[in-house]
Amino acid sequence: MAQNPEEWLLQADYDLESARAMFESGRYFYAVFMVHLAIEKSLKGLFWKVLKIIPPKTHHLKYLIQRINIESNSRINEFIFDIDDLSVPTRYPESLNHILASFKKEKTEEMINNAVEVLQWIKKEFMKY
Repeated sequence: MAQNPEEWLLQADYDLESARAMFESGRYFYAVFMVHLAIEKSLKGLFWKVLKIIPPKTHHLKYLIQRINIESNSRINEFIFDIDDLSVPTRYPESLNHILASFKKEKTEEMINNAVEVLQWIKKEFMKY
């Protein structure tokens, strides 16, 4: 586990770049998995920065955002909640063919773009503390 809040943000940026690499190679559901991981790590960094405690070992973005208790716009909240719901299927797909069909290029690209916006918002909040 990362040893300080700033390390979480560095890893989040790296994971977002990995999402882009997966996207470019056509591995769309893995790109979505990496988007989730990037947001998770950035929220854990913000969690630590705001609450002054080490973040819990969880993958649930809804839980993290609610515990941090920072206002975001509804678009960011909606995306965080949506990507949180996609986490389990991308980690443990029931059927490879089904999950491959579920994540198309355009939707995955939109998720990556939304993740960029979310990470920018988290970094802005991070600097307030």
